[in-house]
Amino acid sequence: LNRTAEEPAALSTLTSAPHTTFFALLPPPTTMASSMLLRSTLPRSFASATGRNVLRSALQVRASSSTTQPVPGGPIYSGTVNDPTTFPPPSKTHGSYHWAFERLLAASLVPMTTAAFVTTGSSYPVLDGLLGISLVMHSHIGFDSMVVDYLHERKFPIIGPAMTWTLRTATVGVLVGVYQFNTNDIGLTELIAKVWTA
Repeated sequence: LNRTAEEPAALSTLTSAPHTTFFALLPPPTTMASSMLLRSTLPRSFASATGRNVLRSALQVRASSSTTQPVPGGPIYSGTVNDPTTFPPPSKTHGSYHWAFERLLAASLVPMTTAAFVTTGSSYPVLDGLLGISLVMHSHIGFDSMVVDYLHERKFPIIGPAMTWTLRTATVGVLVGVYQFNTNDIGLTELIAKVWTA
């Protein structure tokens, strides 16, 4: 190894300090560069000598003589993400009918709430019932879409169904409570009028 005259002096100053003894053991940078060069070129030369390139060319010949046609993008495996999406069977309660029902329900809340201000609840118990059911169903559909979007059963197999059934149970409980409030108390429209004038 070729060392300059300054290197022994530099090494002696490095080894004199106790915290720099590790760096004194390292070879000079030129030695490290040459060893890195050897490490990077030797595996390539051994790979060609051992026949890795021969194996690669043999596989290419076999692939070119195969009877199957190549598929763009690679092979398609069954049971993986390459499978097409299965479409659910058509149902009148889902899809466009469901969307139309949601929009009709949301649009009908505006005139029903306005009618609650104009009339008194004791005179129109049917309006109380319709407004109560519409508000609860509108809220249920909104919360259900949130649960489906953010806590899907595929990603959250335990929390997703638990939240769905919790929402359904809460919706039934609220419907029972609204029915009790409308039949045994002042009713929803009377409550809205009292809250508005309070």
